[in-house]
Amino acid sequence: MEFNFKSKKILGENLAKNFFRKIKKQKKIIHCHGVFDLVHPGHLRHFLYCKSVGEILVVSLTSDKFIKKGVYRPLVPENLRAMNLAALEMVDYVIINKSSRPYKLINDIKPNYFAKGLEYSLEGSEKKNLTYREKSIVEKYGGKLIFTPGDFVKSSSQIIKNYPPDLKFEKLKLLMDTEKLKFTDLINCIKKLKKLKVTILGDIIIDTISNCKVIGGLHKTPTLSVQIYDEKKYLGGAGVVAGHFRSLTNNVNLISLIGNDKNGKFAKEQLNKLKINHNLFYENKRPTVNKNSLYAQNHKLIKIDTVNNSYISDDTIDKIVQILKQDKSDIIVFSDFRHGIFNSNSLKKILSIKNLKKKFLVADSQVASRWGNILDFKNFDLITPTENEARLALFEQDLGIRPLATKLLKYSNSKNLILKLGERGLIALSLKNKGDYITIDPFVKNLVDSNGAGDALLAYSSASLYKTGSLIKSSIIGTLAASCKCEIEGNIPLSITLLEKKINEISNFFK
Repeated sequence: MEFNFKSKKILGENLAKNFFRKIKKQKKIIHCHGVFDLVHPGHLRHFLYCKSVGEILVVSLTSDKFIKKGVYRPLVPENLRAMNLAALEMVDYVIINKSSRPYKLINDIKPNYFAKGLEYSLEGSEKKNLTYREKSIVEKYGGKLIFTPGDFVKSSSQIIKNYPPDLKFEKLKLLMDTEKLKFTDLINCIKKLKKLKVTILGDIIIDTISNCKVIGGLHKTPTLSVQIYDEKKYLGGAGVVAGHFRSLTNNVNLISLIGNDKNGKFAKEQLNKLKINHNLFYENKRPTVNKNSLYAQNHKLIKIDTVNNSYISDDTIDKIVQILKQDKSDIIVFSDFRHGIFNSNSLKKILSIKNLKKKFLVADSQVASRWGNILDFKNFDLITPTENEARLALFEQDLGIRPLATKLLKYSNSKNLILKLGERGLIALSLKNKGDYITIDPFVKNLVDSNGAGDALLAYSSASLYKTGSLIKSSIIGTLAASCKCEIEGNIPLSITLLEKKINEISNFFK
């Protein structure tokens, strides 16, 4: 299946003034404006009426960054929304408005008519108040504000809520066309990461999955009695992040803490098996972090953590600082789970190392079971928080997802931000191009285990971004890596073979 995202109908906002001045001398222009997240029958009737009044129909749409209809809106990126409108026969020209309101654009086009839906004319309505300035602009140059009949009204928000469309392939193709990318470019990018040098600093976690059988309960208290019949252990936390990087390159070093216990021994065995270089520290009575999840009939009953979250000693911090001062890596990843390594004291010492300023710095601060703050890592090249982590850092519970991302980018002063949205995919933007949002949906064919998907995205996106400098390319690769991880059981490092298979599967869709 092939998508064409080019149209001569789509004009740049800066061209409007001169372009329509010539047309207006010969034909009557009618202009309407909106979000048009999904084009529905109400919109079509609106456009048809406009076309019956004027000869040239110009439709402008609100840019992504100014849309505040719902937390996750717009559903459809602005370039794709513009293409949807341009595909309509009755629409002559489409313009993406780069301001919050279309006031300047109306004044540039100076249409004979500016059209609004009938709901904007209702007395006392909030929407009517929004038309006053538009009306004054139009009438000042001799134009006329009109309202189209409201015989059929259907809300885009209701359609999106009740029947959310699947646009993942269209969004992906639009991004790849923007970057002039081919699927073979993604595979070639991944293969060129073999010589990359990466250091990960963070907390090792041993994830235990205990499958149980419920055998009864106590009569006097509501206590469940279970029998563990199967137990699997996985190298998690900063350890699995290092494992994902190890799939890409041979040059991976992990700096972390473990306890002098069975889980610590297991961690070392796994690191040696994966051939990951490591500098591991022990502290008196500090256990290896272990998170044991007990399941019965695929339902999680409880999670039991063995952990000491007290700060690491000054002596350990000083040793870590000395290692980082001599570090020769291209990328340094701060994989923060807040189990002792990262705190105000250690971060002050670590981030003051002059040598770090020459590195490509990446941070991921998780708050699954501990309080962390992604804003502790400022001026980094890339940060990859979840939506919840971003909201906690900014104390923003209800802010829309795009303004949330913009605010986090501003406060963190990071060069690039990838905001992980779980089953909604990701949204990414850069300090260089703050107005250009990247939105990608996940490509999970068969969900098996989403645990660790964010770790895969962290590794693959940061390595790709360092190598290419392209946030679009790295976001695509990171999303596909996370999608692959969701299709395999256990928090294990993703193989390049599986990722290449995923890329080829998607490329076949477009043939």
